[in-house]
Amino acid sequence: MCFRSGLILVLSLSLFCLLSRAQEQHEHAHFGDLGQVGTVHFPTSCSPAVQAQFERSVAMLHSFWYEEASKAFQSIAETDPSCSMAWWGVAMSLWHPLWPAPDAESLQKGQTAVAKAQSPPAKSDRERDYIAAIAVFYKDYDKVDHRTRSLAYEKAMQQLAQRYANDREASIFYALALVATALPTDKTYTNQRKAGEILEKVFVEQPNHPGAAHYIIHSYDNPVLAERALPAARAYAKIAPNVPHAQHMPSHIFVRLGLWQEAIASNLASASAARDYEIRSHMDGVWDQRLHAMDYLVYSYLQTGQEDESRRVVEETSAITDVKPAGLVAGYALAAIPARFSIERQRWAGAACLTSRPNIGPAAGAITWWGRALGASRLGDLAAAQADLEQIQLLKNMLDASSNPDAQYWAGQAEIQRREAAAWLAHAQGRHDEALKLMRSAAEMEDAMEKNPITPGSVVPARELLADLLMETQQPTLALTEYQTSLKSAPRRFHAVYGAAQAAESANQPELAKSYYTQLVELCSQCRPEDPSLRHAQQFLSMELSRKSQPSK
Repeated sequence: MCFRSGLILVLSLSLFCLLSRAQEQHEHAHFGDLGQVGTVHFPTSCSPAVQAQFERSVAMLHSFWYEEASKAFQSIAETDPSCSMAWWGVAMSLWHPLWPAPDAESLQKGQTAVAKAQSPPAKSDRERDYIAAIAVFYKDYDKVDHRTRSLAYEKAMQQLAQRYANDREASIFYALALVATALPTDKTYTNQRKAGEILEKVFVEQPNHPGAAHYIIHSYDNPVLAERALPAARAYAKIAPNVPHAQHMPSHIFVRLGLWQEAIASNLASASAARDYEIRSHMDGVWDQRLHAMDYLVYSYLQTGQEDESRRVVEETSAITDVKPAGLVAGYALAAIPARFSIERQRWAGAACLTSRPNIGPAAGAITWWGRALGASRLGDLAAAQADLEQIQLLKNMLDASSNPDAQYWAGQAEIQRREAAAWLAHAQGRHDEALKLMRSAAEMEDAMEKNPITPGSVVPARELLADLLMETQQPTLALTEYQTSLKSAPRRFHAVYGAAQAAESANQPELAKSYYTQLVELCSQCRPEDPSLRHAQQFLSMELSRKSQPSK
């Protein structure tokens, strides 16, 4: 009797273990062992068996882990076919509000997901309203332009958030819609301020919510409001430690504030997590999110004078031949990384020889030709500079003619680059007044626009290039003013700090020069000892110390 009971117990335990292991394997196959992604509370009428998985999927959606969120929502739909909100999640995963607009294939898939979410109808008014809101974005996508549909979605989410005032998810998604529809030319940051106020209240209530922290960073990712995002930036990576984008996003604020070592640590962690994801998901190529982190990483290395480290990122980038997905996020990084390295460090021969990458699109491609034009002009190769300038114009024309929703913005960026390249060519030809006029117009145009989230900033700010040109034309006092203006919106940039120090020195303002050279030495704490900028700063400071220590006559 005891033996039979024991045998039954053993068999029961074995069967339980096998079933548990099978369930574990099923969940891993559908959801993966993705670690912590933050905490979301999003009640639905779906089966209790999938509720936790649904909230986890929304958490991944809030961290823009669209690949995994989409798979997770589809798996929920398979497990619980009556869960209409699972198809809402799929539709939400196919639209990336702050990234390049979805292509026709994604829009068609999104519309299909909405249709599945609506038939049969969801079980509650609240769920039907969520589905109706995203349906507005996909409706008539082949007839109505992207911005009009984005604004319609924002309006729908505003109404949903008002109708369900206690639903924090509605408020969070509405805040994201506000950021997504903010115009890059609105320097009052009206939408961003409104979104930030909504999100800050949620973040106090739910400090482990990935969306609240993430979207605060996006709301305040500008030179005016960046300081307000610092608590969220320093919290977000801890909220979702296994999400590559969550490791990267804090660096948006660190870059805005010139906190370079924190930016470096953030993007090293993000690139490592992205590489792990590539391996786990058997990705055939480099994930565009790893390249995105690498662009921010090389930018931050360069602002601390870490040339060897930035060179390693450039070399790694040059070996990349296949990216997933291929698009502007990857293309921008592939073009910007080598251009940043050459131009930030004044390596004009390297800039003049930048290689144009195939299939990266005109917006990214313009960066390469811009870098080549600057390099050729600084080397005095006027014919090459003119040819490169013509390539920028051709790419701008392509953007002007494009129906892509983002093309107008990038056409503006290409025009800024065209004017900058034309200015340096004019300077090389001895047409200095024309050069300064072109550079001032480029700086004013850039001042009127905000950077796109896929970039840490212009390869070199236009106003910084204007200051360089003023130094070249022996106008250090005017150059100093431009360097200082540039540093207000892009603080602690290595070249701007060094340029301001040199301009102050040339303008016979030794105390101001001392201040900037001291800052440069601090920035350059990990520079090579033979770095020429560091050596010049140390020599100036040493001479100033010696001069002040001498007894006055």
